[in-house]
This record gives sequence, structure tokens and C-alpha cells, in this order.
Amino acid sequence: MDEIDDILNKESFSKEDLVRLLSTNEEESRKIYEKSKAVKAEQIGRKVYFRGLIEYSNYCSKNCLYCGIRAGNSRYIRYQMPDEEVLEAAKYAYDNKFASIVIQSGERNDRKFIDSIEKLLKEIHRMSDGKLHVTLSLGEQTEKTYQRWFTAGAHRYLLRIEVSNPVLYSKLHPNDKHHDYYERLEALRRLRKVGYQVGTGVMIGLPFQTIPDLADDLIFFRDFDIDMAGMGPYIEHQDTPLYQFRNELLPLHDRFLLSLKMVALLRIMMKDINIAATTAMQTIDPQGREKALLVGANVIMPNLTPVKYRQNYLLYENKPCLDENAEECNSCLEARIAMAGDEIGYGEWGDSRHYKKRMGS
Repeated sequence: MDEIDDILNKESFSKEDLVRLLSTNEEESRKIYEKSKAVKAEQIGRKVYFRGLIEYSNYCSKNCLYCGIRAGNSRYIRYQMPDEEVLEAAKYAYDNKFASIVIQSGERNDRKFIDSIEKLLKEIHRMSDGKLHVTLSLGEQTEKTYQRWFTAGAHRYLLRIEVSNPVLYSKLHPNDKHHDYYERLEALRRLRKVGYQVGTGVMIGLPFQTIPDLADDLIFFRDFDIDMAGMGPYIEHQDTPLYQFRNELLPLHDRFLLSLKMVALLRIMMKDINIAATTAMQTIDPQGREKALLVGANVIMPNLTPVKYRQNYLLYENKPCLDENAEECNSCLEARIAMAGDEIGYGEWGDSRHYKKRMGS
């Protein structure tokens, strides 16, 4: 038994263990993938759960230095989907037995926005007789707002930390009142207090990021005791300040491999959480999402956003499936999931098993 086997057989990984595992070569990495695949099969099974993605609005109050829809980017046409189009997308998900949707948007906390989301949640709950679960990914809000949305029918919330190192966080965000690392953490705690299934995530391969930073990210997930995770490779966008560092980045393929290892190691560390196979993986590798499923992911998000809006919701460049309608996207993902040897849990909410245990249910 060699060094990698010794580490993988431990009950818990130290930071040093994680740095070593994230630094493995291709041959050594196979051992990680074999372990994570076995953990997934034993703890989660072979079902993959759909979360129909609705990119509700690209208006954003924040100016994160890596994001294409940042407030300071004047090249996009800003939009907010009319309620009827959101409800039409939600009905498509319900009729096709997705059982769950994600409403995602740029970060806003104005009263009109908060009221609009609450109204949509109530309509979706009514339209589906409470059978369609809703995940929100709408940024930092007050506890009162989180409670309103929870009461109106939201069940899960994804708030990505992006990086768990506060020093690195400050390098990736403007130094102003809208971008405070500790406020981000507090928002995650508010979500937990209200009762959501709480998700977070990071970007992998950012400027200034190190392997020890990524090890700390995995430890952050474990210590925060998250219920779900969405993470993937950082892909630069030419309309962002970080684009100037593009020549200092890891090659795209290396960022992809690091992302695969992050997914696999998180599955080994947190055996019963939900992990998304993110679209950014497919941006680099045509089979990126299938490969993420193979090493531990169990959630995938078909895009239900009307095609006319998608070019204006590019968080990063070269995003795939911009011209596929919902039916085409669904058929494509069915084939991809079958290729990975998994099956789709149609009609099932696919709630985090970790959440259920945490809540004693």
C-alpha cells in the first residue's frame, strides 16, 4: 500500500493530506476517483436529480471582479423575466417530472425584487400543489427576507462563498460595503437558522489561488457542515478586471482536472451531501459533466431559461448550450447521464441525505 492509499484510508483528512491529494499526478488521481465512485455508489446510489435552472435576471448590485454580469459591465442588455415566463418554465419542469427547479439571479435586495420572488414562489407552490421544490440562488439577504421566501415555498438555497480564504476574497472583490467576506459567512448562517438546505461552492483555478487554498475550501465545507455544493473551474471573462491575469492562470485542462479532484474529495469527505455537476465543467471538456458524475456528483441542472436571454447571462465565456431550448437540453442530458451509468430520479425531490440526518428526519 502506497502513500495515496494510506491517506485515502484515513477516517478524516488533514490539510496536509488534502494538499497531497490535490497534487496527485494522473495515475495517482485514479485512486481518488475509484474511492469516490465507491463512496457515491454506497452512500448515494446511481440516481441523478434534475434541478431545472431559471436565470431570472442579470441585474446585479455587486461588482465581483470575476463575473460577467457584474454591475459595472455595460455591454450586456439587462433583463428580468416576466412572471409568466418564469411560471411557464416552472410548469415545464413540473410536467416533465423534474420535481425541482433553481431560480438564479444577480444579487439584489431591493423591496421590489424581494416582493417579486415571494410572489413567484407562492404561484409556483400553487401551480404545482406544493410538489415542485424550489432552490434559490439570489445572494446575500436579511434573515427576514430568507424567512419570507422560505415561508412562501423555497426549500434550498445556494450561496457560493467562491473562496474561503478572506485575504484571497478581498483580492477578488472591490473593497467596498457590498463585498464583505464576514457578511457572506453570516448570510450562510442565517440560511441555516431559517431551516434551508444550505449549499455553497467555490471556483477552482482563480488568479492568486493556491493548492493549500483549495484544501482550505474543502475543510470549510466540512466544518460548516453544508448540505449541498456547486463548484467548478474558473473561466475568465474578457469584460472583467481579472481578465488581465489570464496569462498567469493554469491551463484550462489543469483547472478541469483540479475541479474533478475537488468533487471526488468532497464526496469522500462528505459522503451524503448533494454535489452538482456544473456547466462550467462541460465548458472545458465536452464530457465534463459526465466525468463529474462518475467521480461523485449527483445533481445536474438543465437550463430552462428562454434562449433569448441566455447570451446576456454569461458569468464566464464559452458557456455551452446557449441555443438549446428546454426540450433539446433535456434530451441531451438524458443521454449524457446514461453514458455515465446513472439514471435520472424523475419525480423525486432528491433532498440532501445529509440535511435529513442533520434535521433528524
